[in-house]
Amino acid sequence: MLKKPALYLAVILSCATLCAPVIAGQDTTSSSKAQAEKPAEQTTKSRPPIEQYHLEFSINELEDGKKINSRQYSMNLNSNGSDEIKIGTRVPVEVKDGEFQYMDVGTNVWARIGENRDQTELNVRIENSNFAMEPGPGERRDLHPAVRQLKMGGSVLLPLTKPVVIGSADDPNSRRQFQLEVTVTKIR
Repeated sequence: MLKKPALYLAVILSCATLCAPVIAGQDTTSSSKAQAEKPAEQTTKSRPPIEQYHLEFSINELEDGKKINSRQYSMNLNSNGSDEIKIGTRVPVEVKDGEFQYMDVGTNVWARIGENRDQTELNVRIENSNFAMEPGPGERRDLHPAVRQLKMGGSVLLPLTKPVVIGSADDPNSRRQFQLEVTVTKIR
């Protein structure tokens, strides 16, 4: 009879001995998970918040120093993000008898706001193309049109709330000048 209680006691002690490391391991695991989560929380708190900006672009056409035409485009951007505005027409152009290729004619504006040496930088590219001679009412479009193009790009430290001229170019065929101007406003 003495053997059965001793056997039960031996089984209980064995189970307690075997289960103790498992139970202790669970506590260690849960506390190590909590410690692992703390650095992740701290790194997200140490990252700078995402900034939002509103960009207004003007492509200005000047003649003898007077503004004669201006086109406006705008977009919203997040810090370290880029975006593009593309507006225009795909025009068929005859390359051989009966063979046509399509050409994009219009305006493309691309912008990116990013970090460079711990400063916020704005990168901008624009492309503007149009026909040198638009057909008059009732006239057919020339199958070999002359196309005018303007391409400009630049990179500046992010200017806020005041218009900044990114670049300007003189038209070699006239007394006109084109300017790319941008105004950046912080949204939040």
